[in-house]
Amino acid sequence: MLVILDWDGTVCNSEARIVSCMQRAAERAGLPERSPDAIGNIIGLGLPEAVATLFPDAPLAQQLSLRNYYSEEWMAARKEPLPLFDGVMETLDQLLGAGHRLAVATGKSRRGLNREFEEHGIGSLFTASRCADETASKPNPLMLRELLDETGVAAADAVMVGDTIYDLEMAASAGVASIGVSYGVHEPERLAALRPSAIIDRFSELLDWPPLVP
Repeated sequence: MLVILDWDGTVCNSEARIVSCMQRAAERAGLPERSPDAIGNIIGLGLPEAVATLFPDAPLAQQLSLRNYYSEEWMAARKEPLPLFDGVMETLDQLLGAGHRLAVATGKSRRGLNREFEEHGIGSLFTASRCADETASKPNPLMLRELLDETGVAAADAVMVGDTIYDLEMAASAGVASIGVSYGVHEPERLAALRPSAIIDRFSELLDWPPLVP
């Protein structure tokens, strides 16, 4: 099976940094402060979509400034690599050992994902990946369809794992099974409304989902 993983909030514990960088960027752009919950809600979207959702009434020029400031704040904050959630590396190794393949579908930029692949020495584990600046942002299913086409995997033989409704909506539109993770930015109740195959509380619980059990 092809196990397609969201990155921020599912594999990587990045919520606090995303929130703080967005708040600083908004202040620099002269935009009103947004709460951590409001910013958490847009994690998973591509940066243009996230900014437009947070500040729908801001002129395009101001939105573009915010996007640039956010990128600058993110780069300035990267002195320490972001941590992966507990059990990620061990679980990925076990999934690969059981014959499954891995992919990433993320709202990050390609540059950002490649940087984190390098920092964690993890990129070689993934057969394929798609980023929001390469294709349509979640919840559009194009990202998943492109991954399926690239890997030659049928939708019935793939699962999308993510912490947001955008991940689960994308999976449903692509005809792909989904698993929600409860420890990310969207509450389990919101995930449950989209009827994923499972909702897990720890990344390692992927290994308990019957189709992935060795």
